[in-house]
Amino acid sequence: MNDLAPSELVTAGWILVSAYAALILFFVVRGALRIRSISDYALGSVVFSPVAVGLSLAASMTSAATFIINPGFVALYGVSGFISMAIALPAAALLSLVILTKGFRSMGTAVKAQTMAQWMGAVYKSKGYTMFFAFLSLLLITFIVLICVGLTKVLASVLNQPELYVCVGIVVFVFGYMMFGGANSMVYTNMIQALLMVIVAFILLGSGYEHFSGGVRGFLDKLAAIDPLLVEPTNPQSFLFRDYFEIIFCQIIIGVAIVCQPHIITKSLLLKEEKDVNLYLLVGLVTQGLFFLVVVAGLYARITFPDLSINGEAIPLDGIMTAYVVSEFPVYVGLLVVLGLISAGLSTLEGLIQSLSITITSDILTPIFGQKIEARSVLVNRLVIVALAGVTILLTFDQLLYPNLSVGIFAQNGVYAYFSAAFVPVLFGMFLKRVPLVAPVAASLTSVAVHFAVYYGGLTSYMDAPVRNPGIAAALAIVASVIVGFSLYYTFRKPAEVSVPATPKTEPVYEN
Repeated sequence: MNDLAPSELVTAGWILVSAYAALILFFVVRGALRIRSISDYALGSVVFSPVAVGLSLAASMTSAATFIINPGFVALYGVSGFISMAIALPAAALLSLVILTKGFRSMGTAVKAQTMAQWMGAVYKSKGYTMFFAFLSLLLITFIVLICVGLTKVLASVLNQPELYVCVGIVVFVFGYMMFGGANSMVYTNMIQALLMVIVAFILLGSGYEHFSGGVRGFLDKLAAIDPLLVEPTNPQSFLFRDYFEIIFCQIIIGVAIVCQPHIITKSLLLKEEKDVNLYLLVGLVTQGLFFLVVVAGLYARITFPDLSINGEAIPLDGIMTAYVVSEFPVYVGLLVVLGLISAGLSTLEGLIQSLSITITSDILTPIFGQKIEARSVLVNRLVIVALAGVTILLTFDQLLYPNLSVGIFAQNGVYAYFSAAFVPVLFGMFLKRVPLVAPVAASLTSVAVHFAVYYGGLTSYMDAPVRNPGIAAALAIVASVIVGFSLYYTFRKPAEVSVPATPKTEPVYEN
């Protein structure tokens, strides 16, 4: 598929990508000049507007999965995928974001947390719990790999370059500039990326307008002519959208818990004033809601490629969206869309690199090696990013060559396990008082055990398939952790502090 792009698109692509890289580097240098400590890298040393942080939130929540990978699932499986990815999960996620953000921000500000692991340890007064979540956060590298695969697919097609070279170039560039910029630059680059993504979202949503000449019914008829299952609310032949349990129940549970990812829930800590939270959430929710709808372009792609092939060569699921953009749009519109797809990937990738590197530096290495690390934390953090880059290149290339249907499955398995374990402790930490440590710890351990037991043990009939749905494992893990967490909370809840009332002064009684 590397020869799909016409020569004028390749030339213009090189020019545009170079200009985009230069713009990012400008903001990185600008932000890096203000970094004096690891805290500045994590939370920034400047005051950001709530609009900028809200756009940054939307950009961080929207990754290459939303713009590049997920439309491929919708193209392959139809309306059932759209209901799952554009309606059920987003509705739950956006509601959860509002509820959890306010509680997390007030608690996070009070405990001065820079990372999710630090928040856990501070709330439950346990250094061991901080270390547990710090190591658990290493699962997030699977999400980094997903984004790198998506970006590689897009740029390799547009620039007509081998995927390995493009993969290495992307990782070296992005991880390289994230060694220096941190939050100071990330909020500004995320804001630019989000604005680009808004434009591209409208372009993609409107790109299939001609398919609606006969109304919605006419559009659905075109899909049904390709495969009647494409217009059904469930798709028994899929691996992810077989029934309402998969597309509604599991996605709602995952949507509620998905906010418990460090690059999402900690974003509100960038706000310096409490009064800015509502505007931040409004901007973030509206923008994010638009982004979630972009997966409908997968249906347009299926009409364009009815048998999901080009010149007799099958299009891999992760390359469907790229093929649609390169083949359907005029050169300069196509370049704008490509820029939006790149922005969708970079925005989340930056947040993940930042949060994961800080977690490794502050919550794993510093407790182990002590003052030697703490005194040179900025330098150590940069070395951690270099190590993460090396691991990312190896895992990304493996997924480019040997995906299990899609890199999305690989990423979901890791990321879902992480936020499933985080959900109960975040919930308890914000809304319950006198929580015994055993409750969140047992809930987290239960979640991790159930998730991987269901997925790798093939438990339940849903796992009896060539491709296993991590959403099933995560939903069951979350339910199990909630049951265990609440049971132990009510069993071992700390007693309330009883204040002994002062003995009232009484007048002495004299007998006559």
